[in-house]
Amino acid sequence: MAMKLGTLLLALVLGLAQTASDRRKLLVFLLDGFRSDYISDEALESLPGFKEIVSRGVKVDYLTPDFPSLSYPNYYTLMTGCEVEILGVRPTYCLEYKNVPTDINFANAVSDALDSFKSGRADLAAIYHERIDVEGHHYGPASPQRKDALKAVDTVLKYMTKWIQERGLQDRLNVIIFSDHGMTDIFWMDKVIELNKYISLNDLQQVKDRGPVVSLWPAPGKHSEVYNKLSTVEHMTVYEKEAIPSRFYYKKGKFVSPLTLVADEGWFITENREMLPFWMNSTGRREGWQRGWHGYDNELMDMRGIFLAFGPDFKSNFRAAPIRSVDVYNVMCNVVGITPLPNNGSWSRVMCMLKGRAGTAPPVQPSHCALALIVLFLLA
Repeated sequence: MAMKLGTLLLALVLGLAQTASDRRKLLVFLLDGFRSDYISDEALESLPGFKEIVSRGVKVDYLTPDFPSLSYPNYYTLMTGCEVEILGVRPTYCLEYKNVPTDINFANAVSDALDSFKSGRADLAAIYHERIDVEGHHYGPASPQRKDALKAVDTVLKYMTKWIQERGLQDRLNVIIFSDHGMTDIFWMDKVIELNKYISLNDLQQVKDRGPVVSLWPAPGKHSEVYNKLSTVEHMTVYEKEAIPSRFYYKKGKFVSPLTLVADEGWFITENREMLPFWMNSTGRREGWQRGWHGYDNELMDMRGIFLAFGPDFKSNFRAAPIRSVDVYNVMCNVVGITPLPNNGSWSRVMCMLKGRAGTAPPVQPSHCALALIVLFLLA
């Protein structure tokens, strides 16, 4: 599911005793719905911006998202390395989000981030971009629309490497690019599981979400009946909470429902066809079929995301083995010199991509920091 925020530019300013010019900067890109094979070796031949970044830095084979392979769970995993609760932190500056995205706004966000580094206003900036995800949902992962969205991002990244040089940041700025999940084809014509064909919806107190993963709260006294009926449905698996596979790292969550439905790849679960999440297409009515989706078993190939990085702390022209969403947090903390909080990431999976200096980066002591947040909601 796409995060309805457009491009998010987050500048995290750490007021340390040392001057801003003494510290390495970090620019982070979260490109929603960017599947790993979108930048296969073959695809890179027509993507000069990404190709240059790969030659200058690190490319992992793929990034495995957390389950469910949806946006919001993985936003928190990527930025914390573990499960977190929302603490009510608010931005000090926020522009109104407008839902008519343009590529020029993405380019402007990159330029603004680089200017904030040069001026010393920021040490860390993060840019969120969702157009690749949106086009993948509406038209499918192999569609011309999705490919055009990728080429637009590639063009901006090609200019970005030039802009970094022009601002004299090449020896002080690390850049990390990753995604939250991939995308797979869905077929609403014949691959929809309608729950009302198998159970009475009156036997449910609550239904959360539609698609690959659906959470059910049966009415009192109806748990066994609902479970037994849904257990016979093809192309999906129904789990009682304690039976959810441990590899999902999901069943111990405090918000997990008594019954969790997980669809086979390409299948879509909903109460009935009238409840399908149509989108507003060219007719101006919500009647457009979705052609792509995510949220399935996170080990499936089509759910895999990307991770790229380049800059003074990263090796050059280096291919790394697959990593997981929980590993990204440790990399970001390391290159900006912050001691990471306890998390579920594995340092052994990511240390190979970093040069010697990054492995010994001194920690930031909280008592020496003044923390400020600047958030700009721009168009994607």
